[in-house]
Amino acid sequence: MDEIVGNVQDALTRVTRMGAEYADARIQAYEYELIVYDKNRVSDYSYSTTRGVGFRVFYAGRQGYASTTATDKQSLVEAALQALKNAKAIAAASKPSGPTADSAIGKDTAESSYKVDPFTVPEEDKIGLLRKAVETALAVDGVVSAIARFGAQKDRRIIVSSDGGLVRVSSVTTGLSLAAVARSEKGLEIVGDSWSRVSGWEYVSSLDVDSLSAETARLSVEASRASVPRSGRYTVVLEPEVVGLLMHEALGHASEGDLVVAGASILRGRLGERLAGEHVTVVDDGLHPDGYYVPYDDEGVRKGKTVVIEKGVLRRYLAGRAEAAVLGQDPTGNSRVMNYKSPILVRQTNYYIEPGDWKPEEIMEEAGNAIYVTAKGSKGGEVDPAAGTFTFSVGISWELEKGERKRPLRGVTLSGMILDVLKSIRAVGSDLKVKTSVFGGCGKNGQLVRVGDGGPHLLVENLVIGGR
Repeated sequence: MDEIVGNVQDALTRVTRMGAEYADARIQAYEYELIVYDKNRVSDYSYSTTRGVGFRVFYAGRQGYASTTATDKQSLVEAALQALKNAKAIAAASKPSGPTADSAIGKDTAESSYKVDPFTVPEEDKIGLLRKAVETALAVDGVVSAIARFGAQKDRRIIVSSDGGLVRVSSVTTGLSLAAVARSEKGLEIVGDSWSRVSGWEYVSSLDVDSLSAETARLSVEASRASVPRSGRYTVVLEPEVVGLLMHEALGHASEGDLVVAGASILRGRLGERLAGEHVTVVDDGLHPDGYYVPYDDEGVRKGKTVVIEKGVLRRYLAGRAEAAVLGQDPTGNSRVMNYKSPILVRQTNYYIEPGDWKPEEIMEEAGNAIYVTAKGSKGGEVDPAAGTFTFSVGISWELEKGERKRPLRGVTLSGMILDVLKSIRAVGSDLKVKTSVFGGCGKNGQLVRVGDGGPHLLVENLVIGGR
């Protein structure tokens, strides 16, 4: 990819000389591998690769995009000129827009660390790992089916800007997932789990597959025999994966600057307002070691830790250069694209609540008679950032009696308003767990990007639990 940087820079220079206020480009080379092992055979084995250059050009405050898979000088210039033409067309048909915010885009190279390139590992080694996971799960009494997946991703990007910026970012991510289906007299139930990390083959091959598979399978059996809770308001303990799901979906999207600017966020106009107790701090961190690797965003802005809520008070929105100019703040390094062809959107990186002072066992004891909610087998839900409402289907959960896990529960949903939930957080655990996934991510406007989320255990009062 480095061999075409000069041609891309020439193309950017060409459009700025023709009146563009600012222009940048994203050069990308991407590889993805997925293997699916179903019961006793490989049911899917796919490999894909993409390579291309996407241009963005600002004219009269409007953005125009164009992309190409051809990397010769003429094709790159033509794509940049098309982006300029598109920007001019939008500017002519709309009111003038504001400028983009200044940011310190420099020159840097950032690479995630790994030891073994997963794309060089023999396929029989990967299939053997999946076979082992499935066979272990099927050996658990009551399990009738199991599916395991291996995923690997290599993503290399170069961001080039008309003001001299040149940032190279590359990462390798691998992962394993397992879904087990169990049958009991109450019917079928599926429980799944996944383990991904920004790392090479060494991560997946080091997993204790027997233990992880057996535990997932046993949970599916428990879930198939579990009762459905009665709907109502409960004191609940949320385990870290549920906290991550809740923070990312219900709060994270509402804090994205493009939604705030568009008036589609419950958080608009609330900067400086207290939304939670002093024990609640929420951040978006591009460099959390267990999350997805985002040292720079796709505008070339350095991504560090952005404090969204500080000790209960809303402090910042997530913003790219265009949104930051409107919001009157600095860019936070949250401009991201799915691939070189995609337009810039404000997206989260690794969104989580920072740990507090309570040990998890102390939270359980404090909860007393409550419900312990986990994300194993979570099936997603619906969120409305403008209204601040959410509904999630979560995984197998448990009734707590005097802080001890007793009877398992299934068919559990969480619903409510995120601002009410924030104010109802009574205790924040001292533990912290952040996860990412090579199998999925966050969807927005048709684009999917890898993210991470998580948090510590939380004790929340008066949360709406749905069931029967």
